[in-house]
Amino acid sequence: MSQAEIGIIGGSGLYSMPGFTNVREERIDTPFGEPSDAFVLGELEGRAVAFLARHGRGHRILPSELNFRANIYAFKKLGVERILSVSAVGSLKEEHKPTDFVVPDQFIDRTFNRIATFFGDGIVGHVAFGDPVCATVAQTAAEACKKAGVIGKLGGTYVCMEGPQFSTKAESNLYRSWGADVIGMTNLQEAKLAREAEICYATVAMVTDYDCWREGHDAVTIEEIVAVLHKNADNAAKVVKAAVAAMPKERTCSCATAAKFAVLTQPDAIPEAAKEKLKLLFGKYHPW
Repeated sequence: MSQAEIGIIGGSGLYSMPGFTNVREERIDTPFGEPSDAFVLGELEGRAVAFLARHGRGHRILPSELNFRANIYAFKKLGVERILSVSAVGSLKEEHKPTDFVVPDQFIDRTFNRIATFFGDGIVGHVAFGDPVCATVAQTAAEACKKAGVIGKLGGTYVCMEGPQFSTKAESNLYRSWGADVIGMTNLQEAKLAREAEICYATVAMVTDYDCWREGHDAVTIEEIVAVLHKNADNAAKVVKAAVAAMPKERTCSCATAAKFAVLTQPDAIPEAAKEKLKLLFGKYHPW
């Protein structure tokens, strides 16, 4: 039985979800190891929601150390059909100012040390990823920004870098020449795995600062950035609450069947261990 329908991933600054009722915590076992933290389950705006602090409470897990597979698999195990991911980002355009929110619809992958698929270990599969976020969730998030009185821009490109160091000026200017909008360290792997797991996914990217490309921006103090982080977290809580309330009950998007024809490996060639591990994700299509 499903324990939650909507998942929230909280990024830097958003470690809990105000407004939850009937709250309980649950640790979820997965074939891919432990998720970032215990899931906080409860009701928000009358909807069953599961919240996960991406970096763990206390912010103790580096972006490159995140167990993305365990996090997304656990959401699937809880019955989640939609994920709204909240994360702090740097701005690559003058128009995206600190405290603005961007709801990107594209990603560029600049990571090199991460696992971003459930496939492998004897099973090969591919899913379409031309449109990497769910348009329904993205639109709902953008409209929620308006309701919450937050500047939220629908559309744009998120560069996902490895980190944990920030960009060099050469890199930052390169990404700007590509027309990218924001830069962060976490969301692309979540989006890829959510697509394989047939979970709708979208990102609310909270701008904390301009990346190092902007002349004079080095004068901004750490204290000022922390102040923006806190303001963004307060605004994010309002946006998430409004988005959860407005999220359509039924799914009509293609995310729900994204993996229907994904598996290419012949059934008799798939190791039993791989079948068992991925039964939750693909078992409805394959009589393994």
